[in-house]
Amino acid sequence: MKKKSALSLIFLTVFIDLLGFGILIPILPSFAKKELGVDEAAIGIAIAIYSFVQFLFNPFFGKLSDKHGRKPVIVISLFLNAIGYIIFAYTHSYIMLLISRIIAGIGGSSIGVAQAYIADVTTKENRSKGMGLIGAAFGLGFVFGPLIGGFLAEYGYMITGFAAAGFSLLAFLLTLIYLPESNLNREVSVQKKRTLFDIQGTRKILSRPELFILVLLFFILTFSFANIYGTFALLGIQVYGFTDLQNGYMFGIVGLTSAIVQGGLIGYVNKIMSKKYIIIIGAFLIMITLALIPYGQTFLGLAIISVVLSYGTGTLQPTILSLISEVTSDAEQGITLGINQSFSAFARVLGPLWGGFAFEFLGYPFPFLTGAVFTFLIFLLSVFYLPKKIKLD
Repeated sequence: MKKKSALSLIFLTVFIDLLGFGILIPILPSFAKKELGVDEAAIGIAIAIYSFVQFLFNPFFGKLSDKHGRKPVIVISLFLNAIGYIIFAYTHSYIMLLISRIIAGIGGSSIGVAQAYIADVTTKENRSKGMGLIGAAFGLGFVFGPLIGGFLAEYGYMITGFAAAGFSLLAFLLTLIYLPESNLNREVSVQKKRTLFDIQGTRKILSRPELFILVLLFFILTFSFANIYGTFALLGIQVYGFTDLQNGYMFGIVGLTSAIVQGGLIGYVNKIMSKKYIIIIGAFLIMITLALIPYGQTFLGLAIISVVLSYGTGTLQPTILSLISEVTSDAEQGITLGINQSFSAFARVLGPLWGGFAFEFLGYPFPFLTGAVFTFLIFLLSVFYLPKKIKLD
């Protein structure tokens, strides 16, 4: 019962925090373009710098949580998130926008810690379902966040910044007061010397072939999807003629599908299908739908494509995360999942940078076609290489 309560609380915490994140996602490109007058490439940088900071801090926070506990790291991160969103509310220059994204990026570097929390309170048999809770929290955050953001944008971008900060502060208070510590056995061998990015620990983790291939797959998946982080909203505005509110609806459709898949359907899929085929089918669906996004023609067409895309990512992400956790010792859950999130964050640096550049200089289909090509690599690796390294029941 206590474990179920802890799972519910970490889900609620991540969901409320992701509401704040989701509020800004659909409006950030249009805010930067309309209010600050910056181009698509600069928008890509603003999105990428958030993830670059996460690339640096994810392993550090993961290692810190292995030694000092998950809860204090999550609490501090949520507070930093709120500060970043408050700065966004007062942003009147591109430099201020970058500062707000850097601080929010540090605050957003605790997802690996939240995943380690899930690993602490679940068995290996239930880990895919547990990891799916984090994905479901993301999904629901992307349902209601963009809808709230699109609605509030009509009243001014400052209001949206304060709303995002408010949700992070609410998550901060819930975590501080109610969330129990999960990492009760913290007798872990940790380097005395503090480094921001743990090169030695990263080398040790990635020297294991089974972990290396899984982290690589997650990196490619994240990069493929990150190409559309900024460009999906720009596609809606410039090609499909959507308003901020319509973009919010589209992100909401994506998030709702992802929440349904990762919050419940993934458990059923795991019962009827091996992890090997979940990964193969998920990669195939993502590849096809990313390639089709620029050619959806109508809101309905794009919505249908987005639903199938969300099913693919909703099954693939928690399955890979579960496998990473399953082949990792209990004492290294925080640092391993932190390193994975770090490389995932680096993929979210490269994706928006390339996506913004490709959208502006090569044409609007190219970010999406790039994602499709890289997802094809996941498909090939999962068919021909992954089963040789890991037992996929």
